[in-house]
Amino acid sequence: MQRKAYVSGVAALLAALLAGCTGSSDSGGATDDSNPGDAGTATAVAEPGRYRTLPEPCGAVGEETLDSLLPGVKELPDEEQREKAYEGTPTLTYDTDRKVGCRWKVESAEATDHLFVDFERVVSYDSAVSDDSEAERLFAVQQEAADLPEPTSSGTTGSGEEGADTPSATPSGSPSASASASPVTAPSSSSSSPSASASPAGATPAELQPRVLDDLGDEAFLDDELGGSGSTAQQRRVTVVFRTSNVIVRIEYEEQPATVGTVPDSEEMQDRARKLAAQLADALAE
Repeated sequence: MQRKAYVSGVAALLAALLAGCTGSSDSGGATDDSNPGDAGTATAVAEPGRYRTLPEPCGAVGEETLDSLLPGVKELPDEEQREKAYEGTPTLTYDTDRKVGCRWKVESAEATDHLFVDFERVVSYDSAVSDDSEAERLFAVQQEAADLPEPTSSGTTGSGEEGADTPSATPSGSPSASASASPVTAPSSSSSSPSASASPAGATPAELQPRVLDDLGDEAFLDDELGGSGSTAQQRRVTVVFRTSNVIVRIEYEEQPATVGTVPDSEEMQDRARKLAAQLADALAE
């Protein structure tokens, strides 16, 4: 799987060329006693990023989407509790123009669901490096930390026996399991879903493996991690991270069934998380 270079060498090359130009006096260029304001001493300034502000995170996810991601919200006994669940809890931030986030958590008889959405606006403090280039570098760091498996060589969908032979989802120690995520459950039909029945418990079909996404923002990836086994309920976390210009968006969606032995459905959770990511990408593009 190819990864984007962290930092382009173009900026360094440009700086070197400019330095050579300012030191030359053969054709009337700047000399050592040039005034500070002379054009010969000017340096190129990288383009700023597209985004100067961030959306209000708890208002970025609509109620209809939350109903899908957090099915237990409809089971809450009164309207006040439902409204509070829909509102979410903003994460602590000291600069809402640079980083904001929101969390939702809803328990039900079948499972506990947890959703976390984070927006980060990247600003480069190097005048030779654009905000977009710095965001691209930071995104590459996150993708590297996710330790995505190499894509399968065959074009199979993983719906047959080959899908059962594919490696399990990313290990429980995957770097994507950040401290910002907490146990969640989503009342999905795990035991009866096609992906759950096509492969053994803990295994993920090939097309549902952690992977790069090519239809979301400027670049994106998806991670899928299953933890817990035996006497404990298996918790699944699906993470979608994408970049649009100088903004990086991170979605973490977790599900932990109330019944031991029930495996959260990978396909269903990935589908929900990707739909939310697409909605947020569209909103940023407006």
